[in-house]
Amino acid sequence: MNIFVTGGAGFIGSHLVRHLLAEGNTVTALDNLSTGLRENLPEDKNLTFIEADVNSEILETTVLSGHFDAIVHLAGQTMVNISIDDPVNDAEQNVLNTVRLLEAARKGNVKRIVFASTAAAYGNVAESELPIRESRALEPMSFYGLSKITVEKYLDMYQQVFGLDYVVLRFANVYGERQGDGGEGGVISIFTKRIAAGQDITIFGDGEQTRDFVYAGDIADGIIAALKTEDVNVAYNLSTQTEISLRELISVLSRIAGRKIIPKYGPERAGDIYKSMLSNGRAKMGLDWEPKISLEEGLKRTYQHFVELNK
Repeated sequence: MNIFVTGGAGFIGSHLVRHLLAEGNTVTALDNLSTGLRENLPEDKNLTFIEADVNSEILETTVLSGHFDAIVHLAGQTMVNISIDDPVNDAEQNVLNTVRLLEAARKGNVKRIVFASTAAAYGNVAESELPIRESRALEPMSFYGLSKITVEKYLDMYQQVFGLDYVVLRFANVYGERQGDGGEGGVISIFTKRIAAGQDITIFGDGEQTRDFVYAGDIADGIIAALKTEDVNVAYNLSTQTEISLRELISVLSRIAGRKIIPKYGPERAGDIYKSMLSNGRAKMGLDWEPKISLEEGLKRTYQHFVELNK
């Protein structure tokens, strides 16, 4: 396949590009390097890298001339707190830029869009309703979650009006090597980076809030499955369907680091979901996908990544 990836030098993008190349695909990765790094990507004859914004003329020119089979759209604003502080910026990056991409895709006769959505689309859910299924009402608590839902509706409308097929992937809390401090799995990046450097860590809230942490390599495999599936124009959760509290996460990290870690505590942050765990049953059926990397193994890889950076 010939695949165009936005945000290709970023955290998830770099995992995806490596997996796509390993399968023999041709990849064009676009990234403005605001958070991504060119060195996140390998040198490969089947990879073309373009440093540019999604809202630049370069994007439309590339898509119109690229003869791409599909586009994976990962670029965007990924932090809940930033969306609360600056809703206009969040909407511009996540909604308007995506509409520009969709326009280029339909004009360029792209067959499929795979869109990175989020668990934040569901909002706060009672523990009795976990794991969250894709059919549940979407009730976001942040402008970030709202912007992702808005794009999902644009995708559905583009399919109805223009016949552009899509797959929406609602990621749980993604973590792994090369992650920055932002995004929904960013707490693991922050914790492992500081622990590797011998620094203190802070939990915002009581530590009993839970997340469904999924390793970035598994997410990359899920995206590739979405590029291949015949079950399109639908949303899938990509998750481990396992709930872990931040206190429990600290215990695992203590074991990996070989020392007891005692966190500090700060005030709960606006827009943060308290309990989260996504059902992955639909992805198992429709994508023939399920996560392979355990939390402990994924955390070991992430921790070792930051240990190496500190040498």
